[in-house]
Amino acid sequence: MHIPLEKFKKIISRFKQLKIAVIGDIVGDIYIYGKPFKLSREAPVLVVRHDSETILPGSAGNTIHNLAHLGTQVFPLSILGGDEAGRSLMGQFSAMNVEMEGLIIAESRNTITKTRIMAGDEHTSKQQVIRIDREVKEPLQKDLEDRMTAYLNHLSDKVDAFIVADYGYDTATPLLLEKLKTVASRKIVVADSRYRLHLFSGMTAITPNESEAEVLAQETINTTQDAVRVGRRFVTELDLKAVLITRGNRGMVLVERSGEFYEIPICGSDEVTDVTGAGDTVAAVLTASLAAGASFYEAARLSNYAGAVVVMKSGTATASPDELVHVIEQDWTSQI
Repeated sequence: MHIPLEKFKKIISRFKQLKIAVIGDIVGDIYIYGKPFKLSREAPVLVVRHDSETILPGSAGNTIHNLAHLGTQVFPLSILGGDEAGRSLMGQFSAMNVEMEGLIIAESRNTITKTRIMAGDEHTSKQQVIRIDREVKEPLQKDLEDRMTAYLNHLSDKVDAFIVADYGYDTATPLLLEKLKTVASRKIVVADSRYRLHLFSGMTAITPNESEAEVLAQETINTTQDAVRVGRRFVTELDLKAVLITRGNRGMVLVERSGEFYEIPICGSDEVTDVTGAGDTVAAVLTASLAAGASFYEAARLSNYAGAVVVMKSGTATASPDELVHVIEQDWTSQI
């Protein structure tokens, strides 16, 4: 389906007027860089000499970063620990000019982190040697859930749309999800959930990747027809307006409540640099586009363009409005 270039640009230009809330699991992505220089005498492993380290906002934090980079006003709703990782992430979110009221510091909890040891010689790309995950094992305390619920109620009439970035750490509790189902009757609510898609009935849309969709459907997706059939099941069984299934280098499949479906091929090269966080970008751009007045198909196309930008970057990455316009113009030029 043809969409005029100016239509895309008009949607993108509206991003800066939007207010979008992000509810979910913020993870600190910690990267420790070093140079391997010998084998350990203690065990058959490399010894890596520490060079530098950094922490970046991952999972729901990456969704927040993506929305902020698009120019939207972002209202996060999440829990961070009262530790060094939590303080660092709070500082980064403050620098992004996001609204800080819904970022709750829980002194009794640790911040969820994924620490990657990246080793390599000075002039070579670093390779991940091991990843160490620090998770939160105890359920969310009632007082924290009450604070989140109160802030969600406050946001329900204030923002244009909600994204639930659910990575299996249960920040989005069943109570919060029930509240969001009520909100979804009058607001856009998009769910990006890794393990609990079955809980997101009544939302506007979900954005599973192919493997996540296969788990929920309990069947294998090999073809576009398979993806369409699964998408139609989800729309009906979960009472959704749309499902966008991302399929890696096979593009995307959008299925709407009407039964209409669209196969959207990948944009640009299928030789990607890094797919880390691409799903966060897709959910962010889809939601922002819908809130800006785009149709589901227009929003899916824009999220596909955004995905093409970020997979060519290393690590969790974002796409700016200018980068979006540039990749759209390149795609148009290639079709002339």
